[in-house]
Amino acid sequence: MSARRRRSLALAAAVATAAALGATAAPSASAAEIPLNGYELTWGIKASYRTYVATYAKGSFTPAAGASQAENNGAFTFTGGTGTYDSTTHAMALGFQGELTITSEAHGFRIGLSDLKFDSGKGEITADVERDGTTQDDVPLATVTVTRAMTDMATTLTEEAGDVFGSATYAGAEGDQLTVVKKTDPEPEPSATEPATTPPASPTAEPQPTGSATPTATPSATASPTTQAPTPTPSAGASETTAPAAKGEIADGTLGWGVKQSFRAYVVGPVAKGKVTASGGATQAGGNGGFTFTGATGTYDTEAGTLQAVYQGAVNFKGHEHDGAHSLDLTLSDLRIDLGQGKGTLSADVADHGETTQDVVLAELSAPSAALTAKDDVITLDAVNATLTEAGAKAFGGFYAAGAELDPLSLAVALTEGAELPSGSDGSGGGDGTDGSGTGNGGTDASGSTAGGAGSTIGGGLGGSLASTGSDVPAGALGAAAGMAVAAGAGVVLALRRRRATAE
Repeated sequence: MSARRRRSLALAAAVATAAALGATAAPSASAAEIPLNGYELTWGIKASYRTYVATYAKGSFTPAAGASQAENNGAFTFTGGTGTYDSTTHAMALGFQGELTITSEAHGFRIGLSDLKFDSGKGEITADVERDGTTQDDVPLATVTVTRAMTDMATTLTEEAGDVFGSATYAGAEGDQLTVVKKTDPEPEPSATEPATTPPASPTAEPQPTGSATPTATPSATASPTTQAPTPTPSAGASETTAPAAKGEIADGTLGWGVKQSFRAYVVGPVAKGKVTASGGATQAGGNGGFTFTGATGTYDTEAGTLQAVYQGAVNFKGHEHDGAHSLDLTLSDLRIDLGQGKGTLSADVADHGETTQDVVLAELSAPSAALTAKDDVITLDAVNATLTEAGAKAFGGFYAAGAELDPLSLAVALTEGAELPSGSDGSGGGDGTDGSGTGNGGTDASGSTAGGAGSTIGGGLGGSLASTGSDVPAGALGAAAGMAVAAGAGVVLALRRRRATAE
C-alpha cells in the first residue's frame, strides 16, 4: 500500500496499463514520465535587444514554422510543445516548434534560432543556433526562475547568449519574462470509476516538487473542463490578489543612470585627473560605474501611460585642478523623469562651479514599450534610451554634440508603501554595483581607461548597449582640450577657463 501511495495520481491516470504490473514493484524511471503535448512558450529574449535590431541595426525578426511575434516588435511565441512530465521529480521537459531568423542590414549579421527547449528541472531555455552556415545544438540562452504557475517567470541571459546576440554585457543580464502554458484542452479520461485520478493534465501547474499537492485539491470530479480551467489562477501567488490603483502618487523609487561612460572615464583619467562623487541619496557602482538615485516622488497613470518622477541625490564631476581650483566642476541633481506613451525627457538641476540652472532638459527618452505595467505594485522600465538635447550639450560645455547617445536608463517606482523595489542596474553597463562609496578616483577603472587623452574607452561600449553609435569620444571642445593637455600640460586649463568666461 505504501508503494501505491508513492505513485502520483497523475501517473495512475496517464498510465492506466500500469495496474497490470501490480503493487509489488516500484515504478521505473520510464514509467514515471508522462507524455505532454499542446504547449506554447512565449519569450521576448530582451526588450532592448529587439529595439536595437529594429532601429540601430536596421534589422528584422522573421518567425516561421509555428513561431510568431506580437505586434509592435513584441515577444515571440513558439507552439506545438511536446515532452514529458516526471511525476517523481515534478519536472517538465518540453521542445517547441518554430523558427526565428534575426537579420541586420546595417551590421550584416544573420542568426537563426530553432528547436527551443524548456526544462523546468534544470531551469533553463536552450535553442539550436545557426550562424555563418553552421548550427550549434542546444545552446543555453537563459536560466529561468521556475514558478508553479509558469507565467511571467524571470529569466537571466547566459554567457552563451551574450555571444549569440553580440554583446558580452548581456551575460548575466535580466532577460524578458517567460511564460509556458498548455493551450489545448485536456483529453477526457473515460475512467469514471476513479474520479480522483482525472487530473492528468495538471502538470501545467506543477513544475516544482513542492506543487504536488495542488492538483489533487483544485479539480472537481463533477466539474466540466470549462469550470476547471481557471482554478490554477489563484495559486499564482497571494501578492497578486489586490491590484494597485490605476493612477496615484509614487511611494518610492530608484533610477539607474551612468550619464555617459566615456565622460566618467575622461574625468578620472590621466588628462582631467579628477574624481566623481555621488551624494545626497545617490551612489556610484564600483569600478567608476554608473549611479543610482533614490527616494522617488511623483505621480503615475498606467491607463494613460504617463509617469512623472523626481529622484533624490546628486553627482559631481571635478577635474583639471590648477592652483587649487578645478576648471571642470559640474554637478547634476534633482533628476526628473517625464514619460508619456514611452517617450519623454530627463531633466536635472545643473551647477557649473556652484552656479545652478534649474530643470535643464538634458535628454530625450525612448522606452522599449509605451505601456506602464505594474507587477507586485512596482512599475519597472529597463533599457530606456537617452539622447542628448541642445540644452544638454550646452550643459556639458560642448563636450558632446546634441543627438549623442547617453547611457541608457533603468527605473523602478513603487506604487504602494512597502512594495519591494528590485535591486536593479545603475545603467552604466559596467561595475558590479557593490561599491556604495559614490567616489571614483583617477586610475581606478581599468575598463574605462582613456586612450590618447580623448576620453574614449578601451573595451567599453555605450553603457553596455548594442545601440552605440560610436559617439563615445567627446567631440568639439573636449577633443581639442585633451590634445592641448598632451602637448602643453596646463594649456587645457586655460582653454576651459576661457570657454567658461565666454559663457558667462
